[in-house]
Amino acid sequence: MEMHQVRYFLAVSQTMNFTRAAEQCHVAQPSLTRAIKLLEEELGGDLFRRERKLTHLTEFGQRMLPFLRQCYESAQTAKTLAKTIRTGALAPLPIAISSSVEFSVLTPAFVELSRSFPGLELKFARGGEAEVSDFLKKGDVEIAVAGALAEKWERLDSWPLFSEPCVIVVWPEHRLANLDAVEPAMLANERILLRPYCETSERAVRLIKGDLAIARSHEAACDDDVVKMIEAELGISILPTSAIVPPTLRKIAVRGASLDRTVHLYSVAGRMRSAAAAALMKLLRARDWSVGAAH
Repeated sequence: MEMHQVRYFLAVSQTMNFTRAAEQCHVAQPSLTRAIKLLEEELGGDLFRRERKLTHLTEFGQRMLPFLRQCYESAQTAKTLAKTIRTGALAPLPIAISSSVEFSVLTPAFVELSRSFPGLELKFARGGEAEVSDFLKKGDVEIAVAGALAEKWERLDSWPLFSEPCVIVVWPEHRLANLDAVEPAMLANERILLRPYCETSERAVRLIKGDLAIARSHEAACDDDVVKMIEAELGISILPTSAIVPPTLRKIAVRGASLDRTVHLYSVAGRMRSAAAAALMKLLRARDWSVGAAH
C-alpha cells in the first residue's frame, strides 16, 4: 500500500468525484483511478460504487475510511516529526480557545506538552463561537477548545472533554447572596449581564427568564468585565462553574433549569496535524476531567 494511493482515496471520499479529486491532488485522473484500483485489489474489495456521474462509498469503503485516514495522518505526522528532529526546531502550535473557556483548566495539558516538546511555541487565539469556527475553517489554528458550536460542517471533528453546570453569580450584599440555590422565578426582575462570546449564554438566560431577558440586560466583552460589573452591582450573570471569580462574590445554583454546558475539542478531518497538535489532542482526551475542570 502506497501513501499516494491512500491520499487519492481520501480525496475521492471527500469530493465524491474522481475529476475533482484528481485536480485536488494535482494528478491526472487516469493515474488517480489506476492507483485506487490497485488499492482496491490489495484490500480485496471495491471502495467506491460508480453510477454514471455519481460516486458513492461502498459499505466496505465506509468501513475502511477511518482506518485509512488514520494511516495517512499518522504517516504525515511521522514525516513532520522527522523533519522537526532533523532541523532541531518546532513550528508554533496555533490553538483557538473560546472566550467562554477558563484558560486555567487547560494549563496542566499545556505544561505537560511543553515538557515533551522543549522549545515548542504555543500561539493562542481567543474568540466567540463564530470566530473559533472561522479559525478552524481557514486553517489559522490546528485545534480548538470551545463549547458546542452551532455551525456544523462535514470535516469538523469534535470530542467532548467535560460538562459542567452554570451558576448565578451575585455580589455579597445581593438579596439572594445567602441562598444556596434559587428558582428561575426568583430572578424575574434581575438585570442579567449577557456574555455573547459564550456558546450557551443566551440559551441559559432564556431558560430562566424567557425571551424578555435580553431586553433588560447589559452586554459584556469578556468574563473579567463580567466580574467587575457584578462587583459594581450593575447586574448578575450566569457563569460556568469553572469560571474564576473573587471569593467575595457568591455562586448560586439554579433549580428547575438545565444550565449544563459541554466543552469540546475540535479539529478538521483530513488536515495534516503536527506532532505537537496530535500529542496535545491525546493529552486533552485522556485527561480525567472530573478532577480540576471546575473550581
